Amino acid sequence: MRSLRYSINITLDGCCDHRAGSTDEELHRDWAEKLAQADALLFGRVTYEMMEAAWRPPATGVRPDWMADWMEPFARTIDAAKKYVVSSTLDRVDWNAELVRGDLGEAVQQLKREPGKGLFVGGVKLPLALAELGLIDEYEFVVHPRLAGHGPTLFAGLSKYVDLRLVGRREFGCGAVAMQYVPRR
Repeated sequence: MRSLRYSINITLDGCCDHRAGSTDEELHRDWAEKLAQADALLFGRVTYEMMEAAWRPPATGVRPDWMADWMEPFARTIDAAKKYVVSSTLDRVDWNAELVRGDLGEAVQQLKREPGKGLFVGGVKLPLALAELGLIDEYEFVVHPRLAGHGPTLFAGLSKYVDLRLVGRREFGCGAVAMQYVPRR
């Protein structure tokens, strides 16, 4: 059975807006390694569209001006990854992706039952729904040494506590700290 891992960047004051964190080569390398350890990525529509807009190779083959050379390994890894997209509004997806429809719990449990190394989920709304269903096997929060002063925040509206146990911690040169947790069951 594959595990479902959730990982996200967050500021010290709890903001998970992707524009609020900072990034560097070491963090990008770590993210590429995490993605490569999963058989597939699980995204909601918003995260899928955001990632596709940023990381899908342009038809021209010319890298965008904002993309540094050290971002290439992450770009290649996410581009090659199998993606499952949970959406009731999209009619179709491409970029090595497949739509997930119907009952979320049943669909994700079926994906977890398939053999392999694991599934990786990102975003904000989909992980909330998955946490409510008790389907996330590992949580990782990459806490950036920054105060954003705004939201969005994680797990807003969660109906019950999810108690976690710290199983790993890693510090980065930029001051960010990645903390891995598993649910206490």
